[in-house]
Amino acid sequence: MKSLRLFGVNDIRLVETEKPQIAPDELLLKTGAAAICGTDIRMWGNGKSGVDEDHPLTLGHEFAGTIVEVGSKVSFYKEGMKVALQPNIGCGICDRCVDGKFHLCDNYRAFGINIDGAFAEYVKIPADAIARGNLMLMPEGVSFAEAAVIEPLSCAYNGFTKLFVHPGEYALVVGAGPIGLMHVQLLHMAGAIVMLNDISAERLETSKKLFPYLKTYHGDDLAGFVKEQTDGRGLDIAVTACPVPSVQAAMLPLMNYGGRINFFGGIPESKQPVPINTNLVHYKELYLTGSTRSSIAQFRKSLDFVAQGLVDIKSIITHTYPLDDVLTAFENARATQGIKHVIVFE
Repeated sequence: MKSLRLFGVNDIRLVETEKPQIAPDELLLKTGAAAICGTDIRMWGNGKSGVDEDHPLTLGHEFAGTIVEVGSKVSFYKEGMKVALQPNIGCGICDRCVDGKFHLCDNYRAFGINIDGAFAEYVKIPADAIARGNLMLMPEGVSFAEAAVIEPLSCAYNGFTKLFVHPGEYALVVGAGPIGLMHVQLLHMAGAIVMLNDISAERLETSKKLFPYLKTYHGDDLAGFVKEQTDGRGLDIAVTACPVPSVQAAMLPLMNYGGRINFFGGIPESKQPVPINTNLVHYKELYLTGSTRSSIAQFRKSLDFVAQGLVDIKSIITHTYPLDDVLTAFENARATQGIKHVIVFE
């Protein structure tokens, strides 16, 4: 079969690999679609510890497909079932795993991160992923491409759950990429008045066409824009959907009393620490929250949102490619052309 493998820094290749053989407690999935994530782009550009010419890794952690082989010891799942995959597999015995937070396990494994992923024609699903509920049956009407993008949506939903959004509150998302537009839709779904800021006027224009309810801003006076839009009260909600230290620091002065901020986009360690005015946290009684990855329960809920038509994932999938064009897809994604890039398999 064909697989896209990482061999080192700036070294990804579409190569021939052996089709996986499954054990009695495993499944084999025929990939239906796999989406490119910012993490994939960073791993391509920076490499990955333990990955080299002799130890390549198949990338791809946002995916869905059809079960084509079922081990003799596997119950419930049958050949022909279409499934979406939550990619993070916890150890199952630590306190966080017992609490259902497999994604926060210190010893978690993840497809395309430290085990072979889904930019390949077939993916082997290990026994622990099956046993812990990482596979979800795809609802009627949800395409493979949409199901592949549930993983980043569920990460956005994880952040959303920490913001306690109320109808009529003022919310700002900074970053008009795929994640930012997922946050936008979740906030709108909850009844917030949503603003969007980005350094790219083109991306803001695209976002406004997709979601006309948005109030967008591109310029040097974000504070003035927020003051005008909120009648001087400030933001109730802010989400930093970009890995920029100055954006994180800039959110605090924009907040209303009791405002909630989600630092969604992680900051490279080389750019830490981020200086923030803690007096603003103190005197305005602000809540600073962080979120990373998502739980299996959050993944399932996000899949429901798409199936129910509450979140429009299809509109932000701007580019699709066959596997043979995956290198072009990576180049386009790195150049931030369009919004979301998905490999669709025949």
